[in-house]
Amino acid sequence: MRHHTRDHTPSRIVLALFFAALLGSAFGKDKTNIVILYADDWRFDTLGCAGNPIVKTPNLDALAKEGVRFTHNCVTTSICGVSRSSLLTGQWMSRHGNRAFNAFGTLWDETYPGLLRDNGYWVGQIGKWHSGEFPSKKFDYGTSYSGRHWVKDANGEPIHVTKKNENEALEFLAERPQEKPFVLTLAFFATHAEDHNPKQFLPQPESMELYKNTSIPVPKTATDAAWKKLPHFFDAKNEGRNRWTWRFDEPGKYQEMMRNYYRLATEVDAVCGKVIAELKRQGIYDNTLVIFTTDNGYYHGEHGLADKWYPHQESIRVPLIIRDPRMSAAKRGTTNNAFTLNVDLAPTILASAGLPAPATMQGRDLAPLYLTDGVDDWRTEFFYEHPTLKDKNFIPASEALVRKDWKYFFWPEHNLEQLFHITEDPLEENDLINDPAQKTRLAEMRTRFNELKAQAK
Repeated sequence: MRHHTRDHTPSRIVLALFFAALLGSAFGKDKTNIVILYADDWRFDTLGCAGNPIVKTPNLDALAKEGVRFTHNCVTTSICGVSRSSLLTGQWMSRHGNRAFNAFGTLWDETYPGLLRDNGYWVGQIGKWHSGEFPSKKFDYGTSYSGRHWVKDANGEPIHVTKKNENEALEFLAERPQEKPFVLTLAFFATHAEDHNPKQFLPQPESMELYKNTSIPVPKTATDAAWKKLPHFFDAKNEGRNRWTWRFDEPGKYQEMMRNYYRLATEVDAVCGKVIAELKRQGIYDNTLVIFTTDNGYYHGEHGLADKWYPHQESIRVPLIIRDPRMSAAKRGTTNNAFTLNVDLAPTILASAGLPAPATMQGRDLAPLYLTDGVDDWRTEFFYEHPTLKDKNFIPASEALVRKDWKYFFWPEHNLEQLFHITEDPLEENDLINDPAQKTRLAEMRTRFNELKAQAK
């Protein structure tokens, strides 16, 4: 059992892959294998198949053609550590208790890796963890690292973090026991910035020709006027504004940062393609559930901000592609606009393995949305929450009731409310909180907000 990072020569990996292919997939076919491709700081529209005209994601686009892409997938808390705990536990932050980068309070045997391992799965976790101390002994193959784009291999040589992700994923697939089903969570550090490096985004040298002569469009709300429309407590002390100065405060800097950000995304896409190719080469692709998603969205300068945290669309909406071997041909290559959430993935993963979700999980199995003609009682709204980080000036707490047509914000430390008509104001610029015509709607949304907030605990 491997619990710590080891680097291997290409020849050893190739040899291991050869023997894995030779053994074939005759064993363990009665249970579905599961691969979760989990990127970082990557919002819903950073995909070619989602209509982005710049970023190149051919492998994920191909995956979407073989599966279903959920267009209104969101996170219940938009930050790395909390969102990762929600992925593992199927719970809102209010229940699992990880309010930043700490351990969650849920029992391990009520998480999807814990339950799958208890039921005969070979369980792997590669890359970013960010949910307290990494429990390496809980995994058959477990590695944990993040924070830098360039790290050292076992020989002290520099290796890009995404290449390291690739090497370990291929090693996991090569050396897994053939008689067991497996689940692999491949948690990339990219496209997260290296926060305290002036360059922020450091792709691999071979990617530097990508987007070299491309001009990245600047968002409509990446303006000083949009910044001034934020609540009064958004000032120079706000970390979202601080990081905006690191990345986006000059036109030339904006172009450089976004090109490198997109290069990191394309590198992640390439690794996803190699993992999928290996599943096909081993003859197990058609017995493997493949999920691509991310931990939170990302401001590309919208509202004069960078990073995530707050309840705006750019921050809370994330991609979700599911390629399920049970899916009919008619469902492949489709999109689904149901409100899906990161807390839904754990029960979906367990159900694909024939296991019930524990009562502590708050999400729902997504499979009925693409295995049937639809679900009549699917959610039409959800409660969003984010804690204070450091203090209320640095990253203030925020909460929201999110619907497709309307969104209610609440900033608890300032007792401030906002109301946006998403249908007519998708960029969330025109606060209607003081509009007399919305008095009845506001009262209804306040009531529903409090109901869902109570249910999240």
